[in-house]
Amino acid sequence: MSADLKAKLLDKAREEGFAEMGVCRPTDVPEIAARLAEFVDKGRHGQMGWMAERMHWRGAPDALWPEAKSVIMLAEPYSPDVDPRAILEHPDRAAISVYAQNRDYHDIVKKRLKRVGRWLIEQAPEAQIKVFVDTAPVMEKPLAAAAGLGWQGKHTNLLSRDLGNWFFLGSIFTTIELPTDARAKGTCGSCTSCLTACPTDAFPAPYQLDARRCISYLTIEHHGPVDLDLRENMGNRIYGCDDCLAACPWNKFAVEASDIRYHARDDLRAPKLAELAVLDDTAFRAFFSGSPIKRIGRDRFVRNVLYAIGNSGDANLAPSAAMLTSDPDPTVAEAATWALGRLKGQ
Repeated sequence: MSADLKAKLLDKAREEGFAEMGVCRPTDVPEIAARLAEFVDKGRHGQMGWMAERMHWRGAPDALWPEAKSVIMLAEPYSPDVDPRAILEHPDRAAISVYAQNRDYHDIVKKRLKRVGRWLIEQAPEAQIKVFVDTAPVMEKPLAAAAGLGWQGKHTNLLSRDLGNWFFLGSIFTTIELPTDARAKGTCGSCTSCLTACPTDAFPAPYQLDARRCISYLTIEHHGPVDLDLRENMGNRIYGCDDCLAACPWNKFAVEASDIRYHARDDLRAPKLAELAVLDDTAFRAFFSGSPIKRIGRDRFVRNVLYAIGNSGDANLAPSAAMLTSDPDPTVAEAATWALGRLKGQ
C-alpha cells in the first residue's frame, strides 16, 4: 500500500509543478548536528542568531516533530533563461539574484506543498503532515541529499544530475511511513569552478561556507554597514549573488522553470541603479510588492544600491549618492558618503 501510495504521490507532485520527489527518514541525517555546531562555533553564521537559537531542532529533524516517520522532499526548478552573470558587465545596472526577479518563491512553493499534502491526507485520512519552505528550522539540503534528490556540491548547494542546481526545495513531514529513496551518487570531481567564481572568497574550503563573506548574506541578512574590504568585491550585486551557481558545469542539465511567476520581470532583469536609489519606503514597498526583496526593507536595499553606485565608476551616478548623504538612516547615509567618495576618487 505504501509503495503504491508513494508512486501516486509522485504523480500528484509532478501534476502540481514539482520536478522531482524523494523520501527519507527524519533520522537519516545524523551528521548535520556536528556540522551545524562547527559552523556556529566558528561564527560563520554572522548575524543570523536564529541559527544558534534553534540548533537542537535544526540539527535533529526528528526532534522538530517526533511523530514524523517520513520526510518528503520536493524540488521545483527556477532556472534562468540567460546567464545571470551578463549583468555584471553593466555597472550602472543592478544585479538581482535570479530567484528574486519575480514572485516570492516561499508563497508559491508552500501553496503547492499544501495541495500535495491535502491530497495525501485524502488518500490516508489517518495521516498528519507539516509543510516547510525555508522559513522553519529545517536543513533542507541535507534532507534532500538523503532523499536522493542530489548531493551538496563544493559550494554547499544541492546539485542534481537531472536538474543542475537551479531549484527550490520544499518538505512535507508526515506520520506515514513511506518507502525511502537511496542517496544520490554524485561528485564534483576535481572541479572548483564554484569556488573560484566567488567574488569575496566566501569558501574557506570545499564544502564549507563562511556566510560573513557571502554576498547573498551581506545583501540580505546583514544589517548595518558592510566591512569596507568587502564592498568593492560586491560590484553591482544588490540582492543575492548567483556566481557560484552559474559557474557549475552541472547546469547543462538545468530544467526550465515551468511556472511563469519564476520568469524575470522585465523591470527587474537589469534595473538602473539611479532609479532604485530614489525609492522611499512607500515606493519601495509598492515596487517590490509580492517580491522576496520586500523582506529586507527600503533602508537595507538602498544601502546595497549605494554600494553598487560606489563600485560603478560612473560619475553620472554621483548625484544619486549625494542626495542620500543626509538620509535619516545612518547606514544609508554612510553608504552614500562612501559611494560619493569612491566616485570622486577619494
